[in-house]
Amino acid sequence: MSIQITFDLSDKDLDHFREIIGKTRDAASHLKPAQIIDATAGLLQKVEEAEAPEFILERLRVLECLKDMVTDAEWNLSDEEKHRVLNALMYFSEPDDIIPDHVPGLGFLDDAIMVELVARELEPEIEAYKEFCSFRSSEEARRQSRGDDAEVTREEWLKDKRAVLHSRMRRRRAGSAGKGGWRIISLG
Repeated sequence: MSIQITFDLSDKDLDHFREIIGKTRDAASHLKPAQIIDATAGLLQKVEEAEAPEFILERLRVLECLKDMVTDAEWNLSDEEKHRVLNALMYFSEPDDIIPDHVPGLGFLDDAIMVELVARELEPEIEAYKEFCSFRSSEEARRQSRGDDAEVTREEWLKDKRAVLHSRMRRRRAGSAGKGGWRIISLG
């Protein structure tokens, strides 16, 4: 038997989480991008080893996508866009969060909530990256099965798709700005 639990976060609740994100970002501001990526990978490993509940694992897997989009050379995010994603990942690089991770069953609950908020903020980026990965995989398989690529390099066939997806991602992000969404990312 499964159960669904739903809760709403008020504007006051969101302000509370914004404040926490700000404090965490300040505490982690000394970290280099590689350290943020490594800390995120470490958290994911800790969650797997702790055999966290499936609802936690499901949400935290989004962090893997965010980590990958920053490190994927073929995705080729701009420095500003990488900075957005890294700012979002800073919360997960700090070991001292709202609920200590070692608390059985609940230690990663705050991380799961933050992932939900970050995923909403970075939805255009996540959707575009997932589509890019799917395209890359299927196009690579198609080209190999047909014996293509004699004259077209991998970078050439990825370039057009990446440009289309980056453009759509930026349009969607700009379209969602100012719609009362929860903005946690600052580029300052």
